[in-house]
Amino acid sequence: MAQTVAPPTANTRAVPAKLPLSAIAPWAVFFGILMMILLYFVGAEQGATSVFNGTDVHEWVHDARHLLGFPCH
Repeated sequence: MAQTVAPPTANTRAVPAKLPLSAIAPWAVFFGILMMILLYFVGAEQGATSVFNGTDVHEWVHDARHLLGFPCH
């Protein structure tokens, strides 16, 4: 029983496509600003720097404040 060996072929590994920085930067800036706004509402939306009157925002993010270690009482 004869066996033949195939000759070696060229390296055909798939190379992953690279995303250019110009495609990622706008999304990174957008999500960075969104996270800063969220951090403000969770951490500082109360008292002298309050944007909204009343305690509605404070009550909505109350548990998140405690989870992230912000004092609120």
